[in-house]
Amino acid sequence: MKRYVALFLIFPLLVLALSTGCERTAEKSAPEGSAPRAEKETQPEKPAAAPVPQSAKDTAEAVKDLPVAGFQSFADLVEILKPSVVNISTTSVVKQRGFGQGQRRSPFGGPNDPFQDFFDKFFQGQPQQQQEFQRQGLGSGFIISEDGYVVTNNHVVERATDISVILENGEKYAAKVVGKDPKTDLAVIKFEPKGKLQAVKYGDSERLRIGDWVIAIGNPFGLGYTVTAGIVSAKGRSLGLGAYDDFIQTDASLNPGNSGGPLFNLKGEVVGVNTAIVAQGKGIGFAIPINMAHFVIEQLKEGGKVVRGWLGVYVQKLTPELATSLGLDEEEGALVSDVTPGSPAEKAGIKRGDVIVEYDGRKIDNITDLTTLAAVTSPGTEVNIKLLQDGKQKDIKVKLDEFPDDETQAAATEDAEDSLGLMVRPLDPQIARSFNLETDKGVVIVDVRRGSLALDAGLRPGDVIVELDKKEIKTLQDYKSALAGIKPGGTALFLVKRGENTIYTAVRMSDEKS
Repeated sequence: MKRYVALFLIFPLLVLALSTGCERTAEKSAPEGSAPRAEKETQPEKPAAAPVPQSAKDTAEAVKDLPVAGFQSFADLVEILKPSVVNISTTSVVKQRGFGQGQRRSPFGGPNDPFQDFFDKFFQGQPQQQQEFQRQGLGSGFIISEDGYVVTNNHVVERATDISVILENGEKYAAKVVGKDPKTDLAVIKFEPKGKLQAVKYGDSERLRIGDWVIAIGNPFGLGYTVTAGIVSAKGRSLGLGAYDDFIQTDASLNPGNSGGPLFNLKGEVVGVNTAIVAQGKGIGFAIPINMAHFVIEQLKEGGKVVRGWLGVYVQKLTPELATSLGLDEEEGALVSDVTPGSPAEKAGIKRGDVIVEYDGRKIDNITDLTTLAAVTSPGTEVNIKLLQDGKQKDIKVKLDEFPDDETQAAATEDAEDSLGLMVRPLDPQIARSFNLETDKGVVIVDVRRGSLALDAGLRPGDVIVELDKKEIKTLQDYKSALAGIKPGGTALFLVKRGENTIYTAVRMSDEKS
């Protein structure tokens, strides 16, 4: 009896086990096209491999077929983009003092050196001859038209006497500068290719997000075509290099020689122009956003110079302390620290102490936003500016003028650098603040070239030029005219204001003017 009871209990279990096994067998042998089970619908499919492009002639078409979302390698993308990137080599002529030119210290050294008086007398009054030697430079660039226009950094070609462009296939061409813009450190050069070239496609740097992948292609250390990849680490970075600081920060490795090369997104579009690195840090590079660069590039390509809109205000960051003292609830906007007399801003009623919060419908979060937006607005355009004035919000219409940055001023500065080693600028409130000067009128020395005649004579950055060769200096043109009147081999007599003191300094001119 017990045996029958045991069989009676075991039999249902055997039936259940057999039925489950049949279901599994049926599932494995299900015919093609039959509906899958619900559990199978949740299994992710393996992504398809990235197709290898057959040609790099049409960048846009080839790149758009790449499955960016699932790509495991940049190799296909790089193969497409490389023909649009060039290496640049330059030769420039550098002037430097020969032995004894300003080297007034005795080689025997020591604070009580008995030979020092002899050396002082020997070199006193000696003509300051300069020696010339050639310096080689390297950089990168990218092709923007099939007929040979290339974008690079201004500092790559600024002083170059000879420029060579090397294509990805090894072909080498002589190039010339079409236009350059020191304010944004951009330049356009041109060479005559044998055939049609592959140009880059511009992207939209405004759509970049922190964390997006980017690729840099360039010529670091002269090693030729080198590719590095990284992410966008930050946007809107200011490095204190000028009024148009608005950099993309990336951890894609950038090194000397990468300057002027392109920063690509994963669609193969240029989103930045690589331009700066932080020497003390690793994995910190900076690129000019292509949205700002495009405005400059097109003007340089078509006319050789950049025409910018001019509002005529000096602005500074609105700190929490300033916001509180001005009775403001928020710290957004750009604080107007000064208004240029006769400028569009003054004519429209903008005053010192106003806070500009909106420019033609665009919110102003910092001073770079305002300077950049005004610069890329065509002169003659009427824009609407929203600001806070005396605690009240106002809407003001302003018609922009052309930025007063003519070729005469640029030529005067270049002449000064060539002949004396000085870089001079018209004083304005911003420069005055940077050097802690009490006046904002006249002409100031902003840089003295290392090894120059002026440095040897004791001139320093921050010196305000009161007179040159006994002629009063009020403008950059006054300085240029006075300098031009000094004969080669003569002496330039400077009267400069340095802090609370006014001092005379004599600079011996070279025998030949450059």
